[in-house]
Amino acid sequence: MSEDTNREHAPAAPVLPPPRPRRASNWLRIPLMTALPLALAVAGGWYWINGSRWASTENAYVQQNKVLISSEVEGRIAEVRVRQNEVVQPGDILFRLDDAGYRIALDKAVSAVALARLQVDQMRTALKDAELRAITARNTLDYQQVQFNRQDKLRQTGNTTEAQFDTSRHDLDLARQAVAQADQGVVDALAALGGDAAIDTDEHPSVLQALASLDRARLDLEHTAIRAPAVGTVSQVANLQVGQYLTSGTAVMALIDTSSAWIEANFKETDLEHMRPGQEAELTLDAYPDQQLRGHVESLGGGTGAIFSILPAQNATGNWVKVVQRVPVRIAIDQADGPALRAGLSVAVDIDTGFVRPLPGAVRKTLALLGISPSYAGDIHP
Repeated sequence: MSEDTNREHAPAAPVLPPPRPRRASNWLRIPLMTALPLALAVAGGWYWINGSRWASTENAYVQQNKVLISSEVEGRIAEVRVRQNEVVQPGDILFRLDDAGYRIALDKAVSAVALARLQVDQMRTALKDAELRAITARNTLDYQQVQFNRQDKLRQTGNTTEAQFDTSRHDLDLARQAVAQADQGVVDALAALGGDAAIDTDEHPSVLQALASLDRARLDLEHTAIRAPAVGTVSQVANLQVGQYLTSGTAVMALIDTSSAWIEANFKETDLEHMRPGQEAELTLDAYPDQQLRGHVESLGGGTGAIFSILPAQNATGNWVKVVQRVPVRIAIDQADGPALRAGLSVAVDIDTGFVRPLPGAVRKTLALLGISPSYAGDIHP
């Protein structure tokens, strides 16, 4: 066979695998294996210490005062000045009632005041007449007394008759009665003036009553124009129709007072241990997720929400199940330049209670052996 043929039938040389990389030193393996547990331990310890500092809830909503608008007088609607969801200012007219009847009542009250003043003037005149009659009666009494005394002397000397003496005595009795009647007339006239002859006309009780009726008539006329009590947005305007008759005190529309806004957050009862009024709060509205508002705890509710429900739960039953109760907490908003708020918007509330959970005893002893004294453990930071 040729040399080329022998070369083709010769066995192939074995293929060697690529060289394996050298392993890392053992001293690097141990730190890498302990790094993750150590990081988890540090993170867990940090959460243990600071996890109880913040009390959070998403069961919170924007609250604003809702004012029910009603008319203080009755009448028919003559004009509606506002539209649905219109923003109004304090004093803006919302709607008017027909005021024809109230204008007539006002004119009648004005005339009643004039009549009462005239009657007071007449009372003063009557007092003067009564005083003059009293003076005349006293003069007449003095004259009759002189005549009686004269007849009495003449009777003792026998120079007069019994008839003349009796007539003189009768005239004296009549004069005395006339004085008594005149004095009573003065008392009655003075009592009609309230016991003060120099009383001012507008201070007399009858005039004061007439003036009060006049003020009432003016106030009723003013109340025919129903005005906004505060700045806000009007609602339920569709309930108002021109020609509709309203009775006093009947709510016909609503106004959301936008000048007063707060957050009502319903916290679990387990979150209230370290919560106090004045603590800072961070507020995040679902409507404005990119804007965070500042606030503070204004007050804590006096009872849970279940206490104020129409039908409180009856827990004295055999199938009672314990449920974590929630207490309403009022959060005041500290920012005046925030976004426009609407009643009922959802809010996420985070309150900084300042409480730091104390470290476990074993951890404290370990830190003490290492010479570390964590002064923050168990402290409450205001």
